[in-house]
Amino acid sequence: MKETIVRLLFITTLVATCFSYAQAQEKFAVSGVVKSKKNGETLIGASVRVVDLSVGTTSNDYGFYSITLPKGKHVLEISAVGMAVKQLDINLTANQRIDVALEDAAAKELEGVTVSASSTSSRSLTSTQMGVERLTMKETKNIPVLLGERDVLKTIQLLPGIKSAGEGSSGFYVRGGAADQNLILLDEAPVYNASHLLGFFSTFNSDAIKDINVYKGGMPAQYGGRLSSVLDIKMNDGNNQDYNVGGSIGLISAKLNAEGPIQKDKSSFLVSGRRTYIDLFLKASKDTAINQNSLYFYDLNAKLNFTLGSKDKLYLSGYFGRDKLGVGKTFSLAWGNGTGTMRWNHIFSNKLFSNTSLIFSNYDYKISIRSGSNDVDVFSQIRDWNIKEELQWYASDKHNIRIGVNAIYHTMRPGEITSGENSSFNNSILQKRYSWENAAYVSDNWKVSPKLNVSYGVRATAFSILGAGDFYNVDANGNIVDTLHYNSGQVVKTYFNLEPRAAVSYQLNSSASLKTSYARNVQNLHLISNSTSSSPTDKWVASTNIIKPEISDQVSLGYYKNLANNAYELTVEAYYKTMQNQIDYRDGADVFNNDAIETQLLYGKGRAYGIEWLLKKKAGKFTGWLSYTLSKTERKIEGINNGSWYNARQDRTHDIAIVGMYQLNKKWTLSANWIFYTGDAITFPSGKYRVDDQVVFYYTERNGYRMPNYHRLDLGATLKLKEKKKFSSELTFSLYNAYGRENAYTITFRESKDDPNKTEAVRVALFKFVPSVSYNFKF
Repeated sequence: MKETIVRLLFITTLVATCFSYAQAQEKFAVSGVVKSKKNGETLIGASVRVVDLSVGTTSNDYGFYSITLPKGKHVLEISAVGMAVKQLDINLTANQRIDVALEDAAAKELEGVTVSASSTSSRSLTSTQMGVERLTMKETKNIPVLLGERDVLKTIQLLPGIKSAGEGSSGFYVRGGAADQNLILLDEAPVYNASHLLGFFSTFNSDAIKDINVYKGGMPAQYGGRLSSVLDIKMNDGNNQDYNVGGSIGLISAKLNAEGPIQKDKSSFLVSGRRTYIDLFLKASKDTAINQNSLYFYDLNAKLNFTLGSKDKLYLSGYFGRDKLGVGKTFSLAWGNGTGTMRWNHIFSNKLFSNTSLIFSNYDYKISIRSGSNDVDVFSQIRDWNIKEELQWYASDKHNIRIGVNAIYHTMRPGEITSGENSSFNNSILQKRYSWENAAYVSDNWKVSPKLNVSYGVRATAFSILGAGDFYNVDANGNIVDTLHYNSGQVVKTYFNLEPRAAVSYQLNSSASLKTSYARNVQNLHLISNSTSSSPTDKWVASTNIIKPEISDQVSLGYYKNLANNAYELTVEAYYKTMQNQIDYRDGADVFNNDAIETQLLYGKGRAYGIEWLLKKKAGKFTGWLSYTLSKTERKIEGINNGSWYNARQDRTHDIAIVGMYQLNKKWTLSANWIFYTGDAITFPSGKYRVDDQVVFYYTERNGYRMPNYHRLDLGATLKLKEKKKFSSELTFSLYNAYGRENAYTITFRESKDDPNKTEAVRVALFKFVPSVSYNFKF
């Protein structure tokens, strides 16, 4: 395996070097950093185009760009979404470093209304990247959401191929994958539970977010560890030009954001906090059954960045969030995430950029029950230490190479039950599990011709399961047949996998292109839950000697068309994905207080296929998009449905979202979105029988039924109160579920009180009409 990786790296480097030397005569590199003049934030994905040659590149995640050009005079055009285009005349006689600061786009007046987009924000038709959606917080600002709390996870669920995990939930499914098959990164740190208040809000405070990228297919080689998608979220760096304070006050929560320079142009800070105050309303009640309960969450984002010189930059960022749910003094549930990232950027030369990261991530929950003599606490945790090194080598005008390594040490505490001295419960501590996940990758973006671009690469992973602990062998019925003990640090088993990635784009003309891609992904961490929706008490387990890594292979084909001078974008993508070593549960499985979790699981394969349409309007008084997904997701596992294919929990045939925003005048912006999707696949009882005068339902077909179809209309409006240089404020109004559709959240079954021979279905809806208002300010 190591020899294979070395050979791949050597061959790729040799090929790129040959191209570089062959074209090096009278060619030089122009490189630098693109940032905002107003606040000093580096700009991700800024376009750097050479007007006279019709070639270009984009800035990376840290604003760095590099492009190799022939000797002589050229005109550079630099642009980014929401920024004014800048042109530079250069006379290239040697390698040059040109840093660029872009100003905010001047407001264009059209009958007194600001145009919100321009052709400079157009996507790249030549890029080979497929299945990717990029959002900025400006684009999500006016979309109406539950209780007026802007939420990036709810917003991405309005895009094709990304499906909500349920009413009000921040969980999501991507192209047939389960919720745990999405890699969620915040400044490179994995977030294992990205929800607040049992899923109704996400952990991401919109005031602290700079950029969002969602990869649904054809993921670049630098990403790994999950089968279905990557949600890569970057935090704001902090304003290094001026001090700003902003915030909002809503019906259930308040936010405050502060940023500014530590040393102007050299360093900056950002602190952003958010807290709900539902618990204050509970305490205001005179009913002791209510005022002793608690329900709230809080989170804090912080970031520092320092410019150490013209070639070095240091970033320190962190997140901490916590939820608390309590019923009097008898029950409490607390859960939360903590992350920390230290990154060092170094520019070795005009063509070589380095990023080194040390990353920490922690997720845990604790349940406390106090019932007199039966006091008990339940605790679970997953903790990671992670180090990454990546080099970006702009080898020539035709080759952009990434080489990187990554090592993660996982510590998992699946469950620890401790009880009081007089409790009838026995202490139970499930074994800690340790693992070491290593990866090396290389990729190359190759500009074959002005119309043809190819990207190819490979990611090699080695996942080692470590002692100490007992590991089991089980038979086909889930019975333990052998127990093996390993000492601390001893390697139980190592899984090696190669993950090839390849993509091709061909530009048909100036406004249309075709793309195709293939990607293999491997996942070694698995979420264990037998509930129908995500829960804070779901637990993660690593691959073991029995639980094998999940593997997916996805092929995609897409057509992309810009219309009406780039005012509209049409995207059509089709995909087919196969999945190996998929996990489901035996009937009646107990997955929580069970040290040998392997005895409760079954394994098989899956498949998912579909087609996605997205039509987006980006310019004018009216903007928005229409998305539609037609898809199918199935599993085939021996021991379930007699070994036949069955619908996966996340299978939905149709998924539609219509999003619209209308700028009525300088003060008012109106918005609306309408959502429809086919009901989730679900298991309902097929019959019943009596045991000791108790009704027992029996089930035959897994996920053989459907929940009722779901649809909802949300309305929103934003009123600008003041718009001055030193102070601005606005009011945001929203109405969630405007026509009061009672969508089914759960359906349960019970015996009819009037006729015991009949069974009643009880349908529970969460939300009918939910109005909200919030006040936002910045100074």
